[in-house]
Amino acid sequence: METIKLSEKELQSLKDLQNEGNQLVFALGQIDTQKVSIYEKIKEVQEKQNKIGKELFEKYGDGEIKLETGEFIKPE
Repeated sequence: METIKLSEKELQSLKDLQNEGNQLVFALGQIDTQKVSIYEKIKEVQEKQNKIGKELFEKYGDGEIKLETGEFIKPE
């Protein structure tokens, strides 16, 4: 078997590409972790919205809330 030594430039190019690939894989892992965290926060917000909606329904009954004006409108 013949062994050929790579030039420093070739070797450095390969090492640089390997490092770049590793950084990209690491970044993807971070993004996945952030996505999980964001999905959990969305779920928490939805649960809080549902809780407040239930409390308001129990207090005011059926109706519509205008967030812009802070008004509760009962159906006719």
